[in-house]
Amino acid sequence: MKIRRTLATAVALAATAPAVLLAAGPAFADAAAAPSSSSSSASRTEGKPSVAELERAVAEARKAYEDAVAARSAAYQALEDALSDTSPLAVAAAGARQKAEDAATAKTAAHQAVADAQAHVDAVMGDEKATDDDRVAALRALAEARTAADAADAAETAADAAAAAAVEARDDAEVEASRAYGVAQTAEKAAKANLEAAEKALADAEEDAGDDESCVAEPDLAVSVSGLPGRVAAGTTVDFSVRLTNRTRRTLDEVRPFVAVHATGTKGERDLDDLLKLQWSSAASPAWKNVDRNGYAGAVGPLKAGAHADVALRLTVGSGAPAGQGVALTAGDYVNDDGSCGGTPDLTVHTFELVAAGSTSGGAAKPTTSTAPRTSGGSPQGGTSVVPVSATTTRTGTLAATGAPSALPQLALASGVAVALGAGATVVARRRRSARSGA
Repeated sequence: MKIRRTLATAVALAATAPAVLLAAGPAFADAAAAPSSSSSSASRTEGKPSVAELERAVAEARKAYEDAVAARSAAYQALEDALSDTSPLAVAAAGARQKAEDAATAKTAAHQAVADAQAHVDAVMGDEKATDDDRVAALRALAEARTAADAADAAETAADAAAAAAVEARDDAEVEASRAYGVAQTAEKAAKANLEAAEKALADAEEDAGDDESCVAEPDLAVSVSGLPGRVAAGTTVDFSVRLTNRTRRTLDEVRPFVAVHATGTKGERDLDDLLKLQWSSAASPAWKNVDRNGYAGAVGPLKAGAHADVALRLTVGSGAPAGQGVALTAGDYVNDDGSCGGTPDLTVHTFELVAAGSTSGGAAKPTTSTAPRTSGGSPQGGTSVVPVSATTTRTGTLAATGAPSALPQLALASGVAVALGAGATVVARRRRSARSGA
């Protein structure tokens, strides 16, 4: 599927705007979207999970990893809080320690008072001039001092116990927070390893599916584009949409629109892909999201026979983009719960003009259709042109397990694009090497 859609992309670019392809070189090879559809290998190998199941496993593993990262972050914050001098337990321990110190000071003072009272009693008892009242008062003061000292001893003992308990509670909380952080770190590592294993299993399955020929061309899955202007000004955002229509007689469980945009300077002197941002939104997923690295704008379904679904698209061109030309490529793939899969046999190309910042985006509301290949790299004038690249023209084999059109036979398109296809084949070969090497 990766090679298949890339081949179709190369053919389309060669047939419609050779300058875009010829100027792209290695940069295009690295940046071009080469989709890896869930429908590409959805058929199940005996005893093995399908690609769709592996994709769900990757999504679940990624969610688990994200949750583990969040849990580890929360555990780290909890540890920081536990170790802080301002934590409730730390404040309580400090307060308890202060009370113990105050109780110790009070005990020392109380025992000094006992010593002083005893000295006074000794002095009064040895004084011949002292009266009986003096002696009674001195003995009473000594008794009171001893009572206060006993109370101070008990208060110190209680304060020491309270301080020890408060410090132990603080220390226990710090130890527990540290243990929880360690557990969270271990869980995060395990979740990351699970995600990497799931991603590798999916990549291996997609690689294995490259030779699967169980998917079929489905001309009754129609993909149409509305609202894409023929001119797009730098520094602006334009909205358009793609409609997926199921003209078959059965329900398609999941349908994925493939959308990719590429652009170069007017004479192909510069690859402008890094200045293009393509996002999608649908009724089921209204928040704007980037088209994924494989060129898929989400998924819709189930799509019943005769029904259609729309996916909104938003193209933003950086304000620093120079005048140039661009292409938007669209197709559609599907995969059913029973493992059957397929896709549109045509990859459709819409060409548009990039105009300088401050200009007005616009152009013909309805695209024109042409089957003649472009022979110059000039920008299209006055609107959007559409060139369907059909896999059925020279089909000699069956589909790869991707729901995309037949792959290698597309290289045998009209001789009018043979020279440009040489560059296209180079790009495809480069993509093939990078895809297989994991680049």
